[in-house]
Amino acid sequence: MEPLITIKDIGRKYVIGAETIHALKSVSLSINKGEFVALMGPSGSGKSTLMNILGCLDTPTKGEYILNGIDVSHMTDNQLADVRNSEIGFVFQTFNLLPRNTALDNVALPLVYAGVNRENRRTRAKQALTNVGLEHRVDHKPNELSGGQRQRVAVARALINNPSIILADEPTGNLDTKTSIEIMGLLEDIHAKGNTIILVTHEEDIAKHAHRIVRMRDGLIENDQPNPDIHRVERSAAVAH
Repeated sequence: MEPLITIKDIGRKYVIGAETIHALKSVSLSINKGEFVALMGPSGSGKSTLMNILGCLDTPTKGEYILNGIDVSHMTDNQLADVRNSEIGFVFQTFNLLPRNTALDNVALPLVYAGVNRENRRTRAKQALTNVGLEHRVDHKPNELSGGQRQRVAVARALINNPSIILADEPTGNLDTKTSIEIMGLLEDIHAKGNTIILVTHEEDIAKHAHRIVRMRDGLIENDQPNPDIHRVERSAAVAH
């Protein structure tokens, strides 16, 4: 089976004045459908640049990126926008919700771009909110919701188009510990249903929820391994059966 994501020798440089910054030097990575991968690294390691490329928010200076059979490495901005809308669900640290819109309208927004009619949008958005436990909050605006509820709205929005991958960028960065654990539990449930998740984080305890941890440093992948804690738990569960 073809991997869902294949990147080969990806590089990204930025020219700022007389200086050239190599944010990514040479990164190769493949991710299969249904994986839960954490992307880790200190500030300046290149993890945010890699996430922007994986999320089709940016294109590499060199190398190749195949997403779900499509070569997205050299696409125009408009083509990338189409791929983002159909293939990728985003969850951000700052939630990125529209403040004047209800939870329902925020979740339905990607379907507007996809040309889905209003009635279908509302039905699907209601179902998506039910799936994240917010069926009683559909008409609330973001300022009437807690941080954890806002992030649940963002997760519902990310899932609405049945994307190939969910990209979660520091999804618990603005949440307290208890709420962070709840949101990570929600992401685990979503992964258990077969969704592919790429989680960008600098927190070890958040990365522990992923099944595979890719560590970056200085624009390169330093280390890429299965998460031993998860695999131990799964093995012991298998033995118990």
